[in-house]
Amino acid sequence: MRSRNLLALALAPLIAFPLIYSSARESPEPELKIQAFTNATIYPVSSPKIENATLLLKGDTIIAVGPSDQIDIPADAQRIDATGKTIIPGLICTHSHIGSVSGADSSSPIQPEVRVLDSIDVRDTSINKARAGGITTVNLMSGSGHLLSGQTLYLKLREGNTVEDLSIKLPDGSLAYGVKMANGTNSIRDNGPFPGTRAKSAALVRQKFLEAQVYQKKRAKHLEENDPEKTFERDLALETLADILDGKRTVHHHTHRHDDILTVLRLKEEFGFKVVLHHVSEAWKVADEIAAADVPCSLIFLDSPGGKLEARDFEWRNGAELEKRGVLTALHTDDPINDSRWFLRNAAIGVRAGMSREKALEALTLSGAKILDLDKSVGSLEPGKQADFVLLSGDPFSIYTRILETHIEGKQVFDLEDPQDRLFAEGGYGAGHNRQATGCCFYR
Repeated sequence: MRSRNLLALALAPLIAFPLIYSSARESPEPELKIQAFTNATIYPVSSPKIENATLLLKGDTIIAVGPSDQIDIPADAQRIDATGKTIIPGLICTHSHIGSVSGADSSSPIQPEVRVLDSIDVRDTSINKARAGGITTVNLMSGSGHLLSGQTLYLKLREGNTVEDLSIKLPDGSLAYGVKMANGTNSIRDNGPFPGTRAKSAALVRQKFLEAQVYQKKRAKHLEENDPEKTFERDLALETLADILDGKRTVHHHTHRHDDILTVLRLKEEFGFKVVLHHVSEAWKVADEIAAADVPCSLIFLDSPGGKLEARDFEWRNGAELEKRGVLTALHTDDPINDSRWFLRNAAIGVRAGMSREKALEALTLSGAKILDLDKSVGSLEPGKQADFVLLSGDPFSIYTRILETHIEGKQVFDLEDPQDRLFAEGGYGAGHNRQATGCCFYR
């Protein structure tokens, strides 16, 4: 279907950026393209499945979704017959490491000032593979070898030349991001400055947040006084932690064992920050405590559990146990731990272990949007939301279903019929490399 969209892609810069003329006369605004995907099975996620349905778009926005015989399609709309196909919202991965992302170094176990923004390669082919997996929005974060490894970044996997082109902006114009924290064995070392035990890990985090509370009060006082003659010495590390304490940023916390999970809940209660529990291999052991704390979870489902001792008691029924208790639950790939191209399969494993189909699909889409505070614009197929969606060959949880197309803000970013895109979807020589070495002395 990409050939149908070549004209739209060619005109996209004209739509996104008004032309500037030297004369005073203003050029008229170009009309936004209208597209109608008709006769599909549509899962809006925020409402029940609709058979023989139409998804109607205008530019980058959904303007209608419903039974085809109830949708008034404008005469000038581009019609795409999706008979026999399934349409779902764009998938949202709440925890990914694509784009060659990196964060903190070995100088300290707590580095809130580090921004993954400064490390992301938007040309890395792992991003193409994620699009091939139907992923449209990601939370890119640094590793878990630190108690706090830096600021994450929320991205739309739209086509772009720079990381700013993919970045999601908040209403005030600032970047949308969270903060990555971790506990358990990953951040423990035999000698300083890293902690040697779980207890010391919690103590270091607690001490740093106490320092941030002092900074938070000083900053608030300075802003209240609004005296241009008085200077305020900024501390980038404490500033980030103060933003967490102010509720401006969410903590995305890597944690596996049940006792580590409870440590995070204890710190959350003590300092009042907003937190999402990631991985939670032993969530089934403390599901009641997680529900009582009203803390959302981002789960990973592994084909072959293991890899580290603290994930020994991982259970596929984590999703089902959390669903029973009403816990807001999303899924993630942790790519490259799970390949982004098989994200749908993760939810299918959850269904096999007791999750409902509805909540499993929600965990791939709307729940992730809620966790990232982006649910007003993405996560479901509703009028007024951004046109992020995936076209499938069949049922979302069937192993025989293929991802045919991925669309972000009304623009196609993956097409299985395109040979280059198929290479990203299916592997093959060169699929995992930006360039292939043709001689000596080539380094990535």
